Amino acid sequence: MLLSAFLRHLAFCGALALVSAMVVAAMLSAGIIDTPNARKAHSRPTPKGGGVGVVVAFMLGITVLYGYAGFARLADGYFRGVILAAFAIAVVAFLDDLRDWPFTVKLAAQTLAALGAVSTGLYLREINVPYVGSVELGWVGAAATLAWIVFVTNAMNFIDGLNGLAAGTALVACAFLAFVAAGQGGWFVYFAAMLLASGLVGFLPFNFPRARIFMGDVGSQFCGFVLAVLGVAAARFDAVEMSFLLVPCLLSGVLYDVAFTLVRRALAGERLTQAHRGHLYQVAHRAGMDARWVAAVHWGFAALGGLVIIAFVHAPSQGKVWLPLLLLLPQIAWTAAVALLARRAGLARW
Repeated sequence: MLLSAFLRHLAFCGALALVSAMVVAAMLSAGIIDTPNARKAHSRPTPKGGGVGVVVAFMLGITVLYGYAGFARLADGYFRGVILAAFAIAVVAFLDDLRDWPFTVKLAAQTLAALGAVSTGLYLREINVPYVGSVELGWVGAAATLAWIVFVTNAMNFIDGLNGLAAGTALVACAFLAFVAAGQGGWFVYFAAMLLASGLVGFLPFNFPRARIFMGDVGSQFCGFVLAVLGVAAARFDAVEMSFLLVPCLLSGVLYDVAFTLVRRALAGERLTQAHRGHLYQVAHRAGMDARWVAAVHWGFAALGGLVIIAFVHAPSQGKVWLPLLLLLPQIAWTAAVALLARRAGLARW
């Protein structure tokens, strides 16, 4: 019975992937063009806005979920607020693709969308920590949730600079998250991750290995926002201590790259809101590493995070403290490898 249900879910997601692909194909001729410049990796004008396909597939699927899958719904207030906030971030990001707004405008829109999600009550109220037990967070939980959603939304946007990197990473993360959520009976997280994955499956053939179209901000910000919200929902898996770490583990490569780059640029006295090409993945590509391999490295980080969260769910309390820290080791190795590549390529400044 479980197998037949999964096959039905898979068939539905396959149909959504086709919807996504059709919308992405339509966006090829929509006339929204990403023009090359000194801080971008592509060398010829390329259509963007392919993320509209991801958004349409997800929103269509979540509408069906809301109407016909009561067992997988959040409480109405949470559900409507989160979906409206996700839709709002998609609309604003699409307008940004058209008008190229300054970062401050984008940040304000992201913060308002995150506030919309948090205001429904979907935020961290308590966490279960080994050796400590349940810790009530109060207003700190709401503030931390707000910061988390804004940071991840931006992180996925920042990482979307090479063919297939952001979309592929999000797809791998969704696959593992859906698997773990099903095992915990977290049916909203399971279905929402599957729906986002469906949209990405429809988009990726247009973007990797050769990009006929880019996701644009509408795709990257939407993916980041949805994954961030799913991270908050997954933090409520009562049977798993420290379940708030599940999505951070899956996105460890993205979060590390963005955090490392922000800290490095801040220490160097650079303006953080200024566009640049100093992310680790960008430096690796500028130093001569094939873009497909850079994307594959980040897919590998997400897959490794997936294996870690599977182990994490079943690990005893004392193991849960250390397992996520293992994900720092490949990040440190990657940083050292990129630094070596940069030095060999004569990139004195990142």
